[in-house]
Amino acid sequence: MDGIGQGPKVAFTLPIFGGIEITETIVIGWLIIAAVLLVCLFLTRGLAKVPTKKRQIVAEMFVGFVNNMVETTMGKRWRHYAPYIATLLVYAVLGALVSLLGLRSMTADFNVPLTWALMTFILITFYKIKSGGPGGYLKGFASPIPLMLPLNLLSEVATPVSMAFRMFGNVSGGAVITSLIYSALAGLSKLAHLAFDVGGVGFNVFQLFIPAVLSVYFDLFSGCIQAYIFATLTMVYVSGAAEEE
Repeated sequence: MDGIGQGPKVAFTLPIFGGIEITETIVIGWLIIAAVLLVCLFLTRGLAKVPTKKRQIVAEMFVGFVNNMVETTMGKRWRHYAPYIATLLVYAVLGALVSLLGLRSMTADFNVPLTWALMTFILITFYKIKSGGPGGYLKGFASPIPLMLPLNLLSEVATPVSMAFRMFGNVSGGAVITSLIYSALAGLSKLAHLAFDVGGVGFNVFQLFIPAVLSVYFDLFSGCIQAYIFATLTMVYVSGAAEEE
């Protein structure tokens, strides 16, 4: 939980273009990409028309879940967006769950959900322009009356910002709450004389179980829920933009 307020640490610097700093968020992202690639290669090895292996059944269950999610939210004609939504889900879930391994959650870095939100914003803008044309898109900012222009512009910008802050706020907020409770439990252990030092390593009795339960909620349950909400909002906004006239 350390470093939530200070931002991600710099892992190393590439000696090109005056020095490019590679943060721990980027390194963790690379590790997740490599892990997902290996899992995909394992699950899709030796595929058969009629699945007989458990790994193929698991792969097909996940694909079916995402396809059904896209078709239910966006409609069947949007099924080609399933790979993009699956990527968002997997990356968001694993990006949050890495904290269970003692690593800094990717989604606790505001740059990550903001990047995903900007990608969604680009898709929204694309479909708005495709639906009404460039003129119709620009005209929409002055609808229903020209006085609405500032509010419409603010609303347009608020979409990606709100999406990013929703995920970032829940993940980082949960991390801060857990850290505060963890510190409070250390103080409570000392007051109850349940703080011990064994072999130069100190531990507090009240910190043994409660933080683990909180971590399961904030990292596992909340992380998965926020990933699902983010993917759902992406589908709703993109399909909604395409239907605007």
